[in-house]
Amino acid sequence: MINYGGAFVSSIDFPGKITYVISTSGCSLKCQYCHNPELINSDNKVKVSELLKKIENNRLFVDAFALTGGEPLMQMKEISKLLKYAKKLNLSTKLDTNGICPDKLEKILDLVDYVALDIKSPWNKYLEICGFDVGAKVEESMNIVYESEVYLECRTTYVPSLLTIEDIINISENIKCDLYTLQQFRNRTVLNPELKNTREPSPSELKNIGLTIKSNLKKVKIKTAEFGSEIL
Repeated sequence: MINYGGAFVSSIDFPGKITYVISTSGCSLKCQYCHNPELINSDNKVKVSELLKKIENNRLFVDAFALTGGEPLMQMKEISKLLKYAKKLNLSTKLDTNGICPDKLEKILDLVDYVALDIKSPWNKYLEICGFDVGAKVEESMNIVYESEVYLECRTTYVPSLLTIEDIINISENIKCDLYTLQQFRNRTVLNPELKNTREPSPSELKNIGLTIKSNLKKVKIKTAEFGSEIL
């Protein structure tokens, strides 16, 4: 059995590929701005065999398979089965993770082509932003993936009431990745209801920040509800 959050087909989760995405429930962090708070403590369970059938049934329509959450690495045995099956079907594979379990991430890298790693804040602000002092573990995860053959995307959601522009600059100076994505905060669905009063940064604001940090990184992308994704 696996804690299950849902499934959908996406054209944006794996760049250049149509992707079948399975979301697991359960998460080891409680980020104030979490846009899937219903998944944090959900115990909706399904058989792994049912999800294998879902992957099989969508095989002809997709190029890739992705796991998101919640935090998929909380269920190593189960997600390993899903990733192995996707590989058997010659699908490219992607894992979204918060990075706080570098040991687990390292064990599963041979089943993954692409990792999207959330960088919630500068390493020293994780306790303030997420409630846990795990910045060093996320940094370790980043280094493990970056030093492998797996493509690494790091991504940060810019929440104006929690992060400053200086924080984003700090992040850009201290990460290593193939792609850095700066995401627009949306206040519709959040774990901390007080954030519903926090303004959403405009696309132009995100673009200006992205241009400011561009020289520190290989590639920068901004992601907004209004205009989708844009490589700077």
